[in-house]
Amino acid sequence: MKDLLIKQTEKFVRNELGEDATGHDWYHVDRVRRNALHICKEERFGDPFVIEMASLLHDIPDEKLNKTVELGRAKLDSFFKTISVPDEVKEHIIQIIDTISYKGGRKTKLKTIEAKIVQDADRLDAIGAIGIARAFAYGGKKGQPIFDPAVQVREEISLEEYRKGKSTSIHHFYEKLLKLKDLLNTETAKKIAEKRQEMMLSFLDQFYQEWDGHDL
Repeated sequence: MKDLLIKQTEKFVRNELGEDATGHDWYHVDRVRRNALHICKEERFGDPFVIEMASLLHDIPDEKLNKTVELGRAKLDSFFKTISVPDEVKEHIIQIIDTISYKGGRKTKLKTIEAKIVQDADRLDAIGAIGIARAFAYGGKKGQPIFDPAVQVREEISLEEYRKGKSTSIHHFYEKLLKLKDLLNTETAKKIAEKRQEMMLSFLDQFYQEWDGHDL
């Protein structure tokens, strides 16, 4: 029964996000799913089914990918009407999805180990080589420049400013990506993040050398 539910969910998510060009496509979702199940196995905690379902559905209601928050929520609610899961499992999955987003760095208290694992899995996919690629894909889709030295890094920012304020793809590293390693919940994720953090720092160092012409 659970295997069938996973297959139905995979098909739904592929249909919804298969053409996404912001770095939130099916392959991102699948990586988050695999990351989460790996963390679950290593940590020996959590319900694998809840973790897998929440990982698969975590971007469906995301306001970045929907015209409004309400439309995103309606899309998720409509999907749940097509499958049969106990109410407490459904509520747990929704609670995870509602609380794991970064949202400008505001800290939301996560109530369950499953939420902590899915959040870690999602954040791992935002750093390292994949994270770099996704940052520029998202910035390009939003019409942001690659870099502008005149733009200031935003430290404390509201959700509205985080979503719609002026920034660049390089600034995004300082406003979010480089902060994620220290916000991870599990030891497994923290260990994976070390190498990915080094990758981003190395990339930024090379970027500035080329930008300033110091590597000529």
